[in-house]
Amino acid sequence: MRATVVNRARGIAVALAVFGLLGTSAAEAAPAPADGTTASEELFSPITEADILDPSVATPEGVLPPDEADGGVDNNPNHAIAWFRARLGSTAFEGYCERAARLSWNRTRVHPSAIAHWRAEGPRHTTGRPPRGAFVFWNTSKWGHVGVADGAGGFYSTSVRGRIGHAKSVSYFRNYLGWIKGSRS
Repeated sequence: MRATVVNRARGIAVALAVFGLLGTSAAEAAPAPADGTTASEELFSPITEADILDPSVATPEGVLPPDEADGGVDNNPNHAIAWFRARLGSTAFEGYCERAARLSWNRTRVHPSAIAHWRAEGPRHTTGRPPRGAFVFWNTSKWGHVGVADGAGGFYSTSVRGRIGHAKSVSYFRNYLGWIKGSRS
């Protein structure tokens, strides 16, 4: 039984590492359970396909806010920017820029990453100042990065000094790709 639990734990750790879901901080050992089960039996459960497809399922409860927009019915650039402004300084969406951008517009269309969003929608613009509310994209990694333009050459996004913030120029991140008009669908 113990070998099965240990092998299952290793499998989970490998799957999470492959999909970039493990943090790099050290963990402290938990005290032994009083009911006679081993610590590894108590801490691990089988990984499912849903854990891989939806990273928020595999994260500790409370790390990410619920996958809900703010319930607003205004799906326009001002609403998207207000969504980010209401969360300035929050670290809750670090690593989930596409999710934050989607929620800011109350979007019904879901993309697995910023790069997938950039590739799936259009028309794509690689020059010119992004209009207020446009999705702005960077090729920062294999997943990319996305924010929402402020209309004055800057944008709101996650990962601005490690949290939701505002930058005055799309040059804040390297490898700017361009912009796509913001929309709910």
